[in-house]
Amino acid sequence: MSTATASAQSSAGGGQSALLLLLKLRTFIALIIVVVFFALMAPNFVSVANAVIVSKHVAINAILAIGMTYVILTGGIDLSVGSIVGLTGMVAGGLLVHGLQLPMLGVVIYPNVIEVVLIALGVGTAIGAINGFLITKLGVAPFIATLGTLYVARGSALLLSGGATFSNLVGKPELGNQGYPFIGSGSILGIPVSIVMLIVLALIAAYVAQRTPFGRRVYAVGGNERAAALSGVRVDRIKIAVYMISGFCAAVVGLIVSSQLVASHPASGETFELNAIAAAVLGGTSLSGGRGLIGGTIVGAFVIGVLSDGLVMMGVSEFWQMVIKGLVIIAAVVLDQLQRRLAANSRQG
Repeated sequence: MSTATASAQSSAGGGQSALLLLLKLRTFIALIIVVVFFALMAPNFVSVANAVIVSKHVAINAILAIGMTYVILTGGIDLSVGSIVGLTGMVAGGLLVHGLQLPMLGVVIYPNVIEVVLIALGVGTAIGAINGFLITKLGVAPFIATLGTLYVARGSALLLSGGATFSNLVGKPELGNQGYPFIGSGSILGIPVSIVMLIVLALIAAYVAQRTPFGRRVYAVGGNERAAALSGVRVDRIKIAVYMISGFCAAVVGLIVSSQLVASHPASGETFELNAIAAAVLGGTSLSGGRGLIGGTIVGAFVIGVLSDGLVMMGVSEFWQMVIKGLVIIAAVVLDQLQRRLAANSRQG
């Protein structure tokens, strides 16, 4: 091999490595680009007040996307999270307004706010468990199983109130159920509660995914399910667990949304599942499973949040916002495929 040929190959290899590094950092680069762009184009974009508003919006998508990331890491998908948001919000609203009615005993029990929160979280987690059961025990494809529970949960939310809204969720002193708005509008040490919840959940989720045997098994199932099963991983339990995590995260969002609005509507959470999937994909989580990070998902959620907020401040119509978001998601998937090919070529070289 001549010196010139070796030099050319070395240069090509260096260029490929640089491109691979850029692709790995694409979400951070995209976030920097959109922040700089809207800072220049929207006069009021750079302000503390706007940063808080964006962060509160991002918290909703990011919490939902944390659960979705776990599901996608196993190679699955959860389309029901938006409906779980609506149903758990309605459960919380119904308990605060009408209480838990027990016709056979002739009594109505009004749970306090902590009990309402626990019941709503239990409902979301239970629906996640049902998703996992349908997928692992009955062999239903994740897309179909969660599409079914999407409709069941949305229909149940409508049935709870006959399609009406539960409003004025402030509780009553005589019933001992006051304080619900604190979840969505309160703050801890000056930080909005929803953002505090996002930070706590993200740290826990990232630690579990990267530092625990459960996290390693989640990646193993998504990387090669058969190999994971042969090595002793209880694939069914892992899959059920990740759908329960997804349902739990959706219930948290249901509580935040209904608390912020001080009202719960059965249509709440519609299309939220798309933002959650988009945040995970933008953050580098592979839809084929086995690859992705919670940190990347959080950055992906910020890209979507900043993009939405900036477009609104620039007066871009909602229709064009959908088009732009769709193009960004397509670009993310294309770049992910390019990164995988380059990484494969690099290993072969």
